[in-house]
Amino acid sequence: AKSDEIIEENGKVRFNSERHILIDEAKILEPTIKAGEEIMLPLESKENFGRIAAQTAKQVILQKIKEVEKEEAFKEFKDKEGEVVSGIVQRIEPGAVFLDIGRTSAVLPRKEQIYNEQYRPGQRIKLFILEAEQTSKGPQILVSRIYPKLVSKLFELEVPEIGAKQLEIKSIAREPGLRSKVAVAALEDGIDPIGALVGQRGTRILAVINELAGEKIDVIEWNEKPEKFIANALSPAKVLEIRAMPKNKAIAIIQDDQLSLAIGKEGQNVRLAAKLTGWKIDIKSVSQVEQEMKEGKMPEAETDEEIIEAGNLSVGEETAEIAKPKKPRKKVAAKKTATDEEATTE
Repeated sequence: AKSDEIIEENGKVRFNSERHILIDEAKILEPTIKAGEEIMLPLESKENFGRIAAQTAKQVILQKIKEVEKEEAFKEFKDKEGEVVSGIVQRIEPGAVFLDIGRTSAVLPRKEQIYNEQYRPGQRIKLFILEAEQTSKGPQILVSRIYPKLVSKLFELEVPEIGAKQLEIKSIAREPGLRSKVAVAALEDGIDPIGALVGQRGTRILAVINELAGEKIDVIEWNEKPEKFIANALSPAKVLEIRAMPKNKAIAIIQDDQLSLAIGKEGQNVRLAAKLTGWKIDIKSVSQVEQEMKEGKMPEAETDEEIIEAGNLSVGEETAEIAKPKKPRKKVAAKKTATDEEATTE
């Protein structure tokens, strides 16, 4: 090859016995050949090139092919980190589940599995690619079934409005296998964000729920005003009033009969609402607030505008349905956002 040639100071090419042949010898094979031209030499067949040597050559070639395939598989899944792929369960071990994801296999560690989810060989499931790394044994693809973004990626597969940039999933709070809250916002007028994710007769959200082993999903309408967003996030409880306090803390005032619903089983509802909104939420019933006001313990919000009445909260039917009071309620002091007039709620 010309790239292998070494040029002397006088401009001549240094003779290389592996690459070059003398012109006199070349003319014996091809009389019309000229200096600088290429000539094809016949390759002598080795009669003693036996079965073992042939098998060795075959193994070397196959090994090189496997190395190239592994490298290509690593590059492919490295680019897919943060994406969702389908996998087929190959084998199940105490510490991990191994799955076929196409050009290579993936590892689902126990800590990334949904609690109490049962796996069986041949089962097809969706997986979130956490990391692809190259090891001495080839590429290792680490996947998850509990990562919060798995929920949003599954909705992207079911809801074309997300890919069309008409909707955006703003945040997700998840307790894998039990319950998730998803905050969604419309990016275009005329789009019902909650209805789009739920789908006609619930078909879209049911597809995601079934993929996540029956995990319950609350779809919440996102709002740029923290108070309204917090009220939405506490769905399905009906919120009477939200008071924003310093350091991202908020007090949610709930009717006594809604208190357990707002808190949720073992605190799950308020815990997920806090994760979803990024606010620390303190749930108080009307009777608790009345008692604290009598004792002078009820804290004041930072400003009048940070006290939001139930009548000013806009919440969709699929989330908390907050009705505007028909008449003034008693004892729990509040202030309207639009004016400084004082009002009372029950």
